Amino acid sequence: MNIIRNWFERNFSDPQVVLLAMLLIGGFAAVALIGRMLAPAIAAVVIAYLLDSPVELLRRIGVPKLTAVVIVFLGFIGVALFALLTLLPLVTAQLAQLVASLPSMMGRIQEALMALPGRYPALIDQDQVRDIMASLRAELLVAGQYVLQFSLDNVTNLVTIVVYAILVPLMVFFFLKDKRKILDWLSGFLPRERQLVETVWHEVDHKTGHYVRGKAYEIIIVGTVTWATFSLLGVQFAILLAVMTGLSVLIPYVGAALIAFPVAFVAFFQWGINAEFAMAVVAYGVIQALDGNLLAPLLFSEVVKLHPNAIIIAILVFGGLWGIWGLFFAIPLATLAQAVINAWPKRGEPAAVGHQPPSEPEQDAAE
Repeated sequence: MNIIRNWFERNFSDPQVVLLAMLLIGGFAAVALIGRMLAPAIAAVVIAYLLDSPVELLRRIGVPKLTAVVIVFLGFIGVALFALLTLLPLVTAQLAQLVASLPSMMGRIQEALMALPGRYPALIDQDQVRDIMASLRAELLVAGQYVLQFSLDNVTNLVTIVVYAILVPLMVFFFLKDKRKILDWLSGFLPRERQLVETVWHEVDHKTGHYVRGKAYEIIIVGTVTWATFSLLGVQFAILLAVMTGLSVLIPYVGAALIAFPVAFVAFFQWGINAEFAMAVVAYGVIQALDGNLLAPLLFSEVVKLHPNAIIIAILVFGGLWGIWGLFFAIPLATLAQAVINAWPKRGEPAAVGHQPPSEPEQDAAE
């Protein structure tokens, strides 16, 4: 017990450390308990991080704050409407075509499996083939039921989706317009001595903003290059596979491996094992290799310095806790943990002294 008491006194004798620990515990508790209710606000914060950079770019060239916010916000609404009215119907149509093609694909799988006992009688027999096919049908049935349930849930929650479609853009606008006011209001609830909290906040705020923007650019670039490559090669469902490949970058390492299976699956049933199949699979591998070794380092540079094992553990932990949101925020949350560890006072050291945030340019009269 003395060891535990000494450790506690050594680490939590500083009020700033206690404040940081309370904020972290409170934040995680809020996400765990009311995270679903906060989903629109979380989405709005992510989008605001994405749009903050172009707003600041316009301000640096002399555009008033409110005018810059309105211009960037209207551009965001235009891009969102274009994606909703153009890209989403194409992806949905190709997904429906893929689902409709599954029975014929299953037939080809069965033919290929039924030929194996004749070629390799010592390794596989007819009973094993029937068991494999039964398992595949069961898995497809479960997947079909999941897709159906997902569709029914979407229809049931249509009102919620419409409400979110109104609330999220509104919150994005006000997060952009009143960012400094919101932060000042929140900081008013904290004690004056909060240098440790400010140190962690500034590091996480800087890195998270760069990470969100970098991921958005990475998704667009990887998705566009994949669509152009697969269209040039004549791969079926090119738009659907491009969207899946673009979104796969949200889950480092794991996402690229997972999407490789549908790419190979579609190419195999389109061409079989031949040169076209090999070209499609190799092209996907080259795109992922260029993304991992060239594009991602250029986009993220020194923003996120995390060991690959730390990233994988963060994906496993936060993805298991919070699903898709946990996967998306795995690296920012790991960055938060890293910032806390770096700022946490070491033995015999005082709490780290934070730096004040850079003051914004004076608000224009229009604000």
